[in-house]
Amino acid sequence: VAFVARRRRSSPATIGSLWQDPRDTPCRPDPDEAAMPHRFSTPPRRGRAPARPGATTGQVQSLTRGLSILETLSRAEGGLTLTDIGQRAGLAPSTVHRLLATLERTGYVYQAGDLGLWYVGLGAFTVGSSFLASRDWVAQSHPYMRRLMEQAGETANLAILDGTEAVFIDQVQCRETMRTIVRLGSRVPLHASGVGKAIFATLPDEQVDALLKVKGLPRITDNTITSPETMWAALRVIRQRGFSFDDAEHLVGTRCVASPIYDEHAECLGAISIAGPISRLPDARIRQLGPIVAHTAEEITRKVGGRWPHPHRGVAAAPG
Repeated sequence: VAFVARRRRSSPATIGSLWQDPRDTPCRPDPDEAAMPHRFSTPPRRGRAPARPGATTGQVQSLTRGLSILETLSRAEGGLTLTDIGQRAGLAPSTVHRLLATLERTGYVYQAGDLGLWYVGLGAFTVGSSFLASRDWVAQSHPYMRRLMEQAGETANLAILDGTEAVFIDQVQCRETMRTIVRLGSRVPLHASGVGKAIFATLPDEQVDALLKVKGLPRITDNTITSPETMWAALRVIRQRGFSFDDAEHLVGTRCVASPIYDEHAECLGAISIAGPISRLPDARIRQLGPIVAHTAEEITRKVGGRWPHPHRGVAAAPG
């Protein structure tokens, strides 16, 4: 107390003021000392008051658990009960109940049916739709194309469907002196190219049948498929394993492996491929690269929010 009382007269605006007797006559502060903040004084706080210790951690934990519930519901084929959600997400029923109530108020989940099943709500769909509307799948595909080029050592291409043909829209050239180069914007037929057949296989059967009847299967090289029966067999194989093979069917001496990329409706956005001279792409190498190209296409599909429909990803099979 004596220490604080001595400090009072030299700094009445700080510690001393806490001990001042109302009967005392305030002393006049020293001008030099009053102009400087006292070393024991605390500067005024600005902005929002800090959260209580542990509050931030609890908020992050609640957010993480809420997102876990949404992910659990999104993976379910139908609705889930509160108990099912807790078991699958690894959360206590009381926690699930509290978080579901919050998610329901904000429209991210809803409850329906006699069993009280929970479903993903319109709010979650709105957030997801904003991603789908703003995505640029071509730009997002480019890093995967570059990685594929490094893995395969051959040129990587990206193509889309335009009418009854495939159009090249992006390319990452390999470092080999002898390499396959296509002009962006150039077109190739669906029945006689790697990207073309990959896209062709994703079309509904009735559309394939109509194209075969209207366009036919004109021969381009000696290896071009010209029989409808053979083409149908090739398309069934592509649909099963997830990648196509162009055995010099469009350009003599060049082979290509391609795989389709899909949107959220499992509809084809385009196809990615690698192409190179037949001397560097023998059958054994094709069997290795087919699953790699298909895996890359699946990665891009998932990156852009799409759905990969092939039952067996990257099944090694003989070229065909």
